[in-house]
Amino acid sequence: MPSVGNLRRNGLIWVLVCILISILWGISIGRGGNAWIDFRAVYAGTRCLLHQHNPYSVSDLEREYLSEGGQRPPDSPFYLQAIVLYVNVPTTFVVVTPVALLPWGPAHILWMLITGCVFGLSILLMWSAGAGHAPQVSTFLACILAINCASIFAAGNTAGMVVGLCGIAVWCFLKNRFVWIGILCLGISLAIKPHDVGLVWLYFVLAGGAYRKRALRSFIVTAVIGLTAFLWVSHVVPNWMHDWQANLATISARGGINEPGPNSYSGRSIYTVVDLQAAISIFRDDPRFYNIASYAFCGTMLLVWAIRTLRTRFSVFKAWLGLATVTAFTMLITYHRPWDARLVMLAIPPCCLLWAGRGRLGKTAFWITTAAVLFAGDFPLAVFKTTADALRVNTDGFGRQLEALVLIRPESIALLAMGVFYLWTYLRADAIEVESAEPNLRA
Repeated sequence: MPSVGNLRRNGLIWVLVCILISILWGISIGRGGNAWIDFRAVYAGTRCLLHQHNPYSVSDLEREYLSEGGQRPPDSPFYLQAIVLYVNVPTTFVVVTPVALLPWGPAHILWMLITGCVFGLSILLMWSAGAGHAPQVSTFLACILAINCASIFAAGNTAGMVVGLCGIAVWCFLKNRFVWIGILCLGISLAIKPHDVGLVWLYFVLAGGAYRKRALRSFIVTAVIGLTAFLWVSHVVPNWMHDWQANLATISARGGINEPGPNSYSGRSIYTVVDLQAAISIFRDDPRFYNIASYAFCGTMLLVWAIRTLRTRFSVFKAWLGLATVTAFTMLITYHRPWDARLVMLAIPPCCLLWAGRGRLGKTAFWITTAAVLFAGDFPLAVFKTTADALRVNTDGFGRQLEALVLIRPESIALLAMGVFYLWTYLRADAIEVESAEPNLRA
């Protein structure tokens, strides 16, 4: 039987290899004509603003994009909405500006390197946090996550940076190490994608004590970035908010690439929307129905989670359970895609803690977390899409709807199971902690 030291050393090697494979695979994909499409959008938008033009104007942004070597596929609605219909919050401009000052060639290489370092480090930190309790389980989950992330490095989506910074911040806070780095990381990630990180930030506010102070300090970082962005964009484009809201409405409406319905432009691609609306829409493709149903269910679960967080005495074990819970419902309550769902890395440490306690609870945690991590990845979603296309899955009749749910929305199902399971364990955390987790935390 290998020693714990050998298991951790071998695990570290495996995780590093998987991260490297994803980066190299993403680079190879990223050499295509319209690859790096997500970073091209934020790069062109920031350059547009630097040149005193309106990044939320289709004509201004398209002109900037083409001038930087971007290619326009003929008659492509995806091109129009993914690149020249800019919907990122203005704070993204401030964060991307140091990179956007460079020409496209060195800019996208630098962005890839920074994203790779930040995202890879966050996976390593989550692996390390779990490996102290269940090294084999932690290595298994981290490797699945790491090797399935090529799309982040191929598209250059800011989610890679945001998820990575959030993971680093959580580790710094819960380990009480490099706290100021954690504050800075959480503040920057909150500024770029508040809908990814907002509820994680809220957890630390509700947890109270030193954690609330750290969260509020990170919000100061976000506020500084936000004020700078608002003044800059308002100076260059006084009516930017109207244009931004119009772009958001267009991209989320019927036919938009962010529409969660099964018949939307990206409804059956491997980069489909993963929120709960996307799953409910298979049974009734009516925004008034699936939005209300999703908000009511997720809102209720989050209210229970918030009350529990306010009333419970803080411990690291409970913190991991609370963060795993809110990670799942963050992805479910509103628009997100698989690259955002890589935030499920926050569930690796609590899964390992529960596994170390042995018994049925640990096994359940393992299988549910494995499903959530697996279906956030590129390979499994590609396999499911290929299978759905081959079977010509449709939504006529309840049986077909169930088949479609499994084949084209597996991540939504996995996230729902993960959210409900970790909320249940969070509510029972006192008993679980006494029975199994606390001895492992002291070990």
